[in-house]
Amino acid sequence: MCRSCWRLVSRRTQKPLRWTFFPQVWGAVGPHAWEKGEGDTPKSAEPRMGEGNVKGPRDAARSRLFQRLGMMLRTAAREGGPDPALNAQLANVVEQCRAKNMPKASIEARSAAAASRLLYEARGPGGSALLLEVLTDNPRRSQQDVRLILTRNGGTMAEGSRHGFEQKGVVRVGPRDLQGHPVSLEAALEAAVEAGAQDVCPDEDEEEEEEPALKFICETSALRTVRERLEASGLRPLSAAIEYLPRDRVTLPEGTREQAERLLQALGDCPDIVRLYHNIQ
Repeated sequence: MCRSCWRLVSRRTQKPLRWTFFPQVWGAVGPHAWEKGEGDTPKSAEPRMGEGNVKGPRDAARSRLFQRLGMMLRTAAREGGPDPALNAQLANVVEQCRAKNMPKASIEARSAAAASRLLYEARGPGGSALLLEVLTDNPRRSQQDVRLILTRNGGTMAEGSRHGFEQKGVVRVGPRDLQGHPVSLEAALEAAVEAGAQDVCPDEDEEEEEEPALKFICETSALRTVRERLEASGLRPLSAAIEYLPRDRVTLPEGTREQAERLLQALGDCPDIVRLYHNIQ
């Protein structure tokens, strides 16, 4: 038997020396399992490179991916609304999330957070009526920001402005059809009648574009049907949403109109305001 497997347990006593046997452990962990300065921890018990340290980086990468996808969901919902059936961009992002195995609950939570909308009523210069659709995760901050913009530009928060508007379904269609051909006003009117829309007009919000989109207006209950029929007729829908349209418009004098334009510009620059409605001619 190997002498190193024995330990001397008594050196001072007058009794005969006793030896205590410890089982040999070299076969389990090797003769160099305990080294100087390593305490009582065998080297074989330490985690090996590439085993215990893999899960952390993988989880971090997955978390970063889901964070990016979540931001894409919020942005898509902010620009086109929270319903994937009416928002092609959001539907595309949702498909990407599913392909990356993002949990359904996480997808719904990101979209729901982005879909938290508020409607502020306000008055502008010359008694003009304003409705501000706000998308925010901090209503108090957003209300303070909007109130400050209004105060600095001759406006004020005021209840009752909503009565000057009515809700309508609005389908925006690209100026060119699915084959790339320009859509004439006559063709748009014919498509509107066939789709069940009440009216069609150029999109005033895109005056800077060389070819502005067309707005097809319908009842809110017919929004999805009108969109599907317009697409089936060969047109290219860009978005479909329920919006507030003014019942009547007001004409402002020159000086007041300039102030109103500055107010509309300042409100348009506010990142929390996703839609701005007014009745200014």
